[in-house]
Amino acid sequence: MKKNIQIAIDGPAGAGKSTIAKIVAEALGFTYIDTGAMYRAVTYKAMQQNIHLNDEAKLAEMLAASTIELKPSQQGQLVFLDGHDVTAEIRSNEVTSSVSQVAAHAKVRELLVAQQQKLAASGGVVMDGRDIATHVLKHAELKIFMSATVEERARRRLIDNQKRGIDSSLEKLQEEIALRDKKDSEREASPLIQAEDALFLDTTALSIDDAAQAILKLAEEKML
Repeated sequence: MKKNIQIAIDGPAGAGKSTIAKIVAEALGFTYIDTGAMYRAVTYKAMQQNIHLNDEAKLAEMLAASTIELKPSQQGQLVFLDGHDVTAEIRSNEVTSSVSQVAAHAKVRELLVAQQQKLAASGGVVMDGRDIATHVLKHAELKIFMSATVEERARRRLIDNQKRGIDSSLEKLQEEIALRDKKDSEREASPLIQAEDALFLDTTALSIDDAAQAILKLAEEKML
């Protein structure tokens, strides 16, 4: 009987984490947990309530009184905030440019990490984010650190934005991604770094399917 393992995928914005993690989870029959969407939901609610994004105490208080749910659907994973579908809203440029600021707060991360660990407790999960292997799922059986060049990640984000009807430019996206890389890697609370026991996967020249197949092969070995 194959084991229900935990698969942790970390990496910077635009590396392909979420897209590839979803494919891997579906192929294995595992649950996919998009931690980035959870931080986006917190950011979106804070902006809606005009809470200053530097006010860690108020953000934590707001989060403690909030309910974030990730629900699978035929259209992909849906994100519900306090019972309302905010899947589209949390992908806006405004949320994207502000989420790193919210995610840098230790109290916010502490609350969300507890939720994420509870969701993954029984195994059979694929979780992606920026501190999964180093903090959230330290004992995951398979850890992957995924990345690509800034130029390639910006190109992917541009295509994704165009599909969503979001106006953006390649040059601006490159600047935003480079800035987010800096913020994520330099923050005090759980910075973006590769775990010592994580395998590095450069997706710059890989198709989505090739990257997913590489992880699936590694997962099958761990599940024996």
